Amino acid sequence: MAALADVEPTPAPLQLQRSAEDLRAIELVHVRAWPALETADVQGWLWRYSGGGSQRANSVSTVSFRGDDAAVALDEVEARYRARGVLPRFHTYDLTEPAGLTDLLQARGYVEGESTITMAMPVASCEVPADVTVADRPDAEWREVYLGAITESRRAINAKILPAVPSPCAWLSCRRGGQTISSGLCVAGGALAVIECMATRAQARRQGGADAVLAGIEAWAAARGVRTLALQVVAANPPALALYRRRGFAPVATNRFWTGTAA
Repeated sequence: MAALADVEPTPAPLQLQRSAEDLRAIELVHVRAWPALETADVQGWLWRYSGGGSQRANSVSTVSFRGDDAAVALDEVEARYRARGVLPRFHTYDLTEPAGLTDLLQARGYVEGESTITMAMPVASCEVPADVTVADRPDAEWREVYLGAITESRRAINAKILPAVPSPCAWLSCRRGGQTISSGLCVAGGALAVIECMATRAQARRQGGADAVLAGIEAWAAARGVRTLALQVVAANPPALALYRRRGFAPVATNRFWTGTAA
């Protein structure tokens, strides 16, 4: 893994007024929590490639940039993706470096794609719900629920990423009627933790399974001394946004994917 993904976020608790350092720390934990199968450091950007349909695992994370010329770095990124026969893709957020990157991408014909919203909330002490289990690795039912809820193009690659998720982490399942109905993953880094892999069986939706998993995640995080929970949700997903708002999450940043054209 390239250096960027190994950077630990600041251990200091985040304040309600999010500073640039806060937002960068949240983004770094998200980058670390979902490791691509192949990475490279391109002047501070983290080039990621995994194949399949996972956008984050096949895009350039732009949290940091150490170079003098973004156009030169962009040339290298495009060459790396071209060598693998895929279109280049970038993942930007509110504090992307360098600041003018999106203008450069648009000038080269990149198209803005899916947007996600980063949401965060302060952690309070609570108990894990009785119908939620917390494990140090995903069992077969957890994998069935999560992988069954995503597209086929993402399924094979995400199944390979799951074993590479870094510790400390917790895999949570809401079990009712003798089976797992909802899944969730929490990855901690200092006083921060991020939530991934929230999913619910189609026939069990709107039964509170996801809410129970989120409560379990908060309890696990609080026990580890985590002060802030964060997650990223597709902007065009009103039900998920409503659920997270009810749990106390508030928007703090916006992420966007940019896809280039064929060479």
